[in-house]
Amino acid sequence: MQGLWNFPNDDVSVDLTVPPTAPPPLSSSTASTSLSFDEEETSESKIERLISEHPVLIFTRSSSCCMCHVMKKLLSTVGVHPTVIEVDEEEIACLAVQTAPVLFIGGACVGGFESLVALHLSGHLVSRLVEVGALWA
Repeated sequence: MQGLWNFPNDDVSVDLTVPPTAPPPLSSSTASTSLSFDEEETSESKIERLISEHPVLIFTRSSSCCMCHVMKKLLSTVGVHPTVIEVDEEEIACLAVQTAPVLFIGGACVGGFESLVALHLSGHLVSRLVEVGALWA
């Protein structure tokens, strides 16, 4: 599938603009995903659809973003592996929060790294993940 790449660290990179002519090779150890694209779909509608399709989703500027990595590690310690999607500046403008990385749980914007940590420290992260079906109690 053009525009979608799986990486060995379980990241999924999605180019929401024009699909590349030659995607990088897929690792044989990665699982396939159900992300699909309509070439005519706008960036806003793609982002809205992705948010609604994935219970835990992180939008980031780069898969090498240190805050994104820490967010993924925190979520994985409670048993959740989020979908991570790289976006460009134009697509970030379509998000509820104008910074990246930004986390969505159950279709609702949680915010950035600080908001995720605050949710975790308040003791509400696990219950929210259970509520949206991303984690089983």
